[in-house]
Amino acid sequence: MDQETIDRDYDVIVLGTGITECILSGLLSVEGKKVLHIDKQDHYGGEAASITLSQLYSKFKQNPLSKEDREAKFGKDRDWNVDLIPKFLMANGELTNILVHTDVTRYVDFKQVSGSYVFKQGKIYKVPANEVEAISSPLMGIFEKRRMKKFLEWISSYKEDDNSTHQGLDLDKNTMDEVYYKFGLGNSTKEFIGHAMALWTNDDYLQQPARPSYERILLYCQSVARYGKSPYLYPMYGLGELPQGFARLSAIYGGTYMLDTPIEEVLYSDTDKKFAGVKTKLGEFKAPLVIADPTYFPDRCKSTGQRVIRAICILNHPVPGTGNADSLQIIVPQSQVGRKNDIYIAVVSDAHQVCSKGHYLAIISTIIETDKPHIELEPAFKLLGPIEEKFMGIAELFEPKDDGSKDNIFLSRSYDASSHFESMTDDVKDIYLRVTGHPLVLKKRAEE
Repeated sequence: MDQETIDRDYDVIVLGTGITECILSGLLSVEGKKVLHIDKQDHYGGEAASITLSQLYSKFKQNPLSKEDREAKFGKDRDWNVDLIPKFLMANGELTNILVHTDVTRYVDFKQVSGSYVFKQGKIYKVPANEVEAISSPLMGIFEKRRMKKFLEWISSYKEDDNSTHQGLDLDKNTMDEVYYKFGLGNSTKEFIGHAMALWTNDDYLQQPARPSYERILLYCQSVARYGKSPYLYPMYGLGELPQGFARLSAIYGGTYMLDTPIEEVLYSDTDKKFAGVKTKLGEFKAPLVIADPTYFPDRCKSTGQRVIRAICILNHPVPGTGNADSLQIIVPQSQVGRKNDIYIAVVSDAHQVCSKGHYLAIISTIIETDKPHIELEPAFKLLGPIEEKFMGIAELFEPKDDGSKDNIFLSRSYDASSHFESMTDDVKDIYLRVTGHPLVLKKRAEE
């Protein structure tokens, strides 16, 4: 970049190329805002990047394998795109809606995840994706299946303005436990619905109003109905494709990107001490507001009090008991293994161009509960069969201390332990509202 030709003034500066930040810079660029997007790293994705095998070794291993040994065992480095933070997209979820409405789907190809599984009494079972699977599923007995069917019919037919569809239940007053009681559902069914369909990570939701659970179960059912098999989608070449897709969108609308550019100083206005710009090796850049991930303003963030452990496992075989599925999710409900939080396992393979032929990537994540976090993942390791290589990392979760309105510094939250992007898109919508003053309304943009 020629120093003389660089624009110096922008409407928004975005720091970090995490998925949250790239979506926001894409959305704001489409709206006609002049966006400058900077990252200290030389690749897209921030904390949620997809990296090669050699990058994975140098990040997690003290004494990595030599290049020759690595390639002999795992094939070419360029065949690997390993997600540091594993998540799937719900087929009918908000991130999918944002991708469709912004047309980023033209830059990213998706493949459906083959199945969703749940751990129960030492074995894994497929979560039924249709009526035929539900009838033959060993997850519940025949009478329980009838009650479950009635419950799901209530979910799908519920209409806010039609009392005859409510069955005497009030989503804002009745707890989810009361809803289960109304339909006579047993404990194992409640666990299955709450953890494998509503995707709650613990049981706190039972004593809370039923509306969020109703919305989550409806989203799950609609996502399954969209393509069958499972409610999840996953991008070819890994999640690192998502920030790049939104970066491309931003660039089409005039957004400027600078990778490998550390921030030397944050500039504030003399009068009201609000954000005014940044200083980098390429000089100073001005904007009245900034959107950034927590690593750029650690003093303005606080810990959520939770830490997540993630283990990236390389396998040379499909996960046992899944019918050789090329991709899947396994949920280990907390009560099944004497924990407070669920354990998630996301499995993808060479079918998604994220590893070399014949290999599978299984990424396990959960919220840490003890001072021996590695042992907490043992139930998940047992389900995977022999593991060729294992990489473990622990991340503390951060959130901004305030809403950013005082100093025009708007910060995103860390990626949580959940298995999908719904909490991340809530964060996108929340920041968007604070930055623009109006809620995000998704409308199809005009063709260029």
